[in-house]
Amino acid sequence: MPELPEVETIARGVHDRVRGDRVVQVWFSDHKQPFKTPPIRQAKGLEGRILLAVHRTGKHIVCELGSSLDSASKLCPASAKASGQAPLVSLPEAQWIVHLGMTGRLLVTSPEAPIASHTHARLSLASGHELRFVDPRRFGRLEFRDLSRTEAFSASGAEPLTIQAEPFAALFSGRSLSIKAALLNQTLLAGVGNIYADESLFHAGIRPRKRAGRLTRAELERLRLALLQVLEHAIRLGGSSVSDYVDADGVRGFFQLEHCVYQRTGLPCRICETPIRRILLAGRSTHYCPICQR
Repeated sequence: MPELPEVETIARGVHDRVRGDRVVQVWFSDHKQPFKTPPIRQAKGLEGRILLAVHRTGKHIVCELGSSLDSASKLCPASAKASGQAPLVSLPEAQWIVHLGMTGRLLVTSPEAPIASHTHARLSLASGHELRFVDPRRFGRLEFRDLSRTEAFSASGAEPLTIQAEPFAALFSGRSLSIKAALLNQTLLAGVGNIYADESLFHAGIRPRKRAGRLTRAELERLRLALLQVLEHAIRLGGSSVSDYVDADGVRGFFQLEHCVYQRTGLPCRICETPIRRILLAGRSTHYCPICQR
């Protein structure tokens, strides 16, 4: 499943290519699985809307929608902070929310590009581009929110790229579950998945089985900084393409070439050359170095 760096990479790529564009026409497939909001309602809500901004919230891609070109020159609050640009003067009127699931892709293409199998949404834009959602396994979800009737989408957990030391430590205080399981809990941290939990624990020198509530403040701060560094580096490299993931242009990421433990079972640790071990923890494959992680 695409995790924070992959979703961030896609959101930034889509934002750069469609910001200020207008949705002219919408087509949806007849498979019911991808639709959290009925496709008829989504089509009606999307057509004619201006794409003000596209940003990531947790593992979701959120398209902020307006109804006029004037509002297209402004950014939504979530993406404004990330980009360093001025925030909105007037707020978006609606949102189109994309969850990629296990194999979802959100692509900006030309109308002439071949239509991939398992394409479930095609948004024709005034610029001549198309925004396509493709999902072979159909675990992804598409949702439309009219902000005059419902609240804006928000993640249930804290944002890993901005959380500070005190609130980060507070997330794990008194918790008896393993630190690996805690990192995967989306109500605690939004966006962290198996790849980046394993890699961050390696860089912090912490065993994945350790109880979250027993980590010292020094260990938790090492973990916070390692998590931030790993996520930011992965974003710079376009994410990890270990399965179906590609960015908004259909290009694979490169961070998988720098994995230290994830899916490297039996291979030598890049630091101490001890073979990397794999265990099952909280039902997930977990990879670690028995020497570098204590």
